[in-house]
Amino acid sequence: MPATAPTRRELFDPEFLAAASRFRILAKRVARGGVQAEQRSRHVGAGMEFRDYRGYVPGDDLRAIDWNIYRRLGRVFLRLFEEFEDLPVYLAPDVSGSMWQGENPRVRAGLRSTFALGLAALNQHDSVGLFPFADQLRVALPAKSGNVRKLRVAEALASQTPGGQTDFVASLGKFARMRLRRGLLVVVSDFFDPGGVDAVRESLARQRHRVVMVQLVRKSDRDPDLRGDLLLTDCESGREHDVSVTPDVLAAYRRAYEAHQAALNDFALQRQAGLVQVDVDEPVLPQLSQLFETGALVV
Repeated sequence: MPATAPTRRELFDPEFLAAASRFRILAKRVARGGVQAEQRSRHVGAGMEFRDYRGYVPGDDLRAIDWNIYRRLGRVFLRLFEEFEDLPVYLAPDVSGSMWQGENPRVRAGLRSTFALGLAALNQHDSVGLFPFADQLRVALPAKSGNVRKLRVAEALASQTPGGQTDFVASLGKFARMRLRRGLLVVVSDFFDPGGVDAVRESLARQRHRVVMVQLVRKSDRDPDLRGDLLLTDCESGREHDVSVTPDVLAAYRRAYEAHQAALNDFALQRQAGLVQVDVDEPVLPQLSQLFETGALVV
């Protein structure tokens, strides 16, 4: 029976919703141009929370002048207040064909992880957009906020179908060219690409957004239970390969896998990106909570 995405009912499981509601995303500063919400904006203007003073410049709003300072010092200063806006959160789940294979396909844990992080943003009035990718990237939902958005995101995730071969360069290259308002890009994938880990790193490095990587793994990724002469099928390309699996071949494979993982870890450290591994054979939310271990995901 072919794999399917989680249904809307599965995603809207009350326990799942309640557990995900404890997640919070805290932005140090958000880019200007959003709607009023809970994140601190880089813009200082006519907000609610006092931040600083600056000298008057002709053309400034006279209502912001602090007349008490003028009476005491004879100088004209403006009161500056912090504005609070939304953080754009761009969700990019990998829906390539390889993600749908196997008895418990990675895509199911991937879409649930995507929904949980979307809920964390929507619960604090941030805007959420959905950009599933495979050989190309699609705009399933542009970034918007509001409680009704939770249902729209769930429906969009539940409607996903297998895409083509993974192509980070083409997919995330298209996303980078959209020049969307700076925000948080959440990429949910196994991060295997026919172009190798360098293709993954380069495509992520081109993004103008803060990046969080949710890596979908299973124990057999590093330690496959394979022995003897086998006919293996590449789950990306569909090509078949005759392989003699010896201890030396397994050892070489593990070294390659560990080098791949080290490259992702190095990228996360260099770019101050979030990186969490989610074992697709275990419950998703307790593993995602590692991103929020200090009480909030700070981006």
